[in-house]
Amino acid sequence: MKQARAYPQVTVTPKAQRSLAAGHPWVYEGEVLSVLPAPPAENGGLVDVVTEKGRYIGTGFYSAESRIRVRLFSRNANDRFDQAFWKRRLQYAWDYRKAVLRPEELSCCRIVFGEADFLPGLTVDRFEEVLVTQTLSVGIERLKPMLFAALLEILQADGIKIAGIFERNDVALRLREGLSEGKGWFPIAGQMPPSKTVTEICENGVRYLVDFENGQKTGFFLDQKYNRQAVAQLARGKRVLDCFTHTGSFALNAAKGGAEHVTAVDVSQAAVELARQNALRNGLADRMDFLAENVFDLLPRLEAGGGHPYDFIILDPPAFTKSRKTIDSALRGYKEINLRAMKLLPRGGYLATCSCSHFASEALFCRMLQSAAADAGVQLRQLEARQQAPDHPILWNVEETNYLKFYLFQVV
Repeated sequence: MKQARAYPQVTVTPKAQRSLAAGHPWVYEGEVLSVLPAPPAENGGLVDVVTEKGRYIGTGFYSAESRIRVRLFSRNANDRFDQAFWKRRLQYAWDYRKAVLRPEELSCCRIVFGEADFLPGLTVDRFEEVLVTQTLSVGIERLKPMLFAALLEILQADGIKIAGIFERNDVALRLREGLSEGKGWFPIAGQMPPSKTVTEICENGVRYLVDFENGQKTGFFLDQKYNRQAVAQLARGKRVLDCFTHTGSFALNAAKGGAEHVTAVDVSQAAVELARQNALRNGLADRMDFLAENVFDLLPRLEAGGGHPYDFIILDPPAFTKSRKTIDSALRGYKEINLRAMKLLPRGGYLATCSCSHFASEALFCRMLQSAAADAGVQLRQLEARQQAPDHPILWNVEETNYLKFYLFQVV
């Protein structure tokens, strides 16, 4: 006799069934045929997803307000979703990082990457003794006290003491889940949170101050870890322009790699000041200068000045699109900066260029680069094509986890 299930059932369309069968974990609002029993399932609660014939597909979080109505996290009808289940999920995530990163890199890494770790809507970054989290689904929000406690236990078992958990929930995506925005320390029993929201980390031998309260995302972009190493290796003896430098990560790696001189540019004065502090912290300030300027204004101005003041240009812009509706506009923006950089570089110069928007697919990004090169009258000789660091794993069939495109070219 078939065992009765404890969760409401969400019946989905054939389209959703095909998507789920292919490995994607989301069910959209328009793909829901019914939710039984009525009234609809509790917001953030667990539901079983089934076909019209009642065949079990998986279990996930139900979101009554989001366009993403269900986020699957299990496809095993025998799973029991108790505390032990969630602790195993977190342990798998941590064990994976220990397998793919060097021991010294674990003090500064992404521990949980949402859907790629089958913890939909949860991000956890470690910056030494501080964890910085984002909870972007209502289901994860409801479970976070248990999840955070379990993660602390897992890390403690490896001798890692965490001084505090800082939540960066100042993200508009939470509003779509019916959640409020905000940021602050998550209470840990028996502990007072740190008094500061700036900490020091070391990545690739470069030390940084990370403002995890006010910096972009969780305070630092960990996904470019190995791409920065590639830039450092190429930068020796070169005059480098690092555009969209944020707090100076690519610029500092280039300088540490032996660049003759590095100019770091960002539109944010606060980011530039932090980058300057990071240069002083690493003893690299004598080979660096910093500009608070819009890159879209700077590159045409440099081009108009004539000559080739730089022989290595790095383009690491923020995501120009977070929606399919604005892809065309984003690609125009990407083309503008890449075209200008190609014109500005001498023949034989080097270009590092990337996009962190999954909507700007690899095919679209490459087509844009080809168009920019044609308009600039140059050819591109590819050195490397790279992606995000492995602590941001790519789950095949979940395109949202495959977002970072990074290319190194020589302009010939």
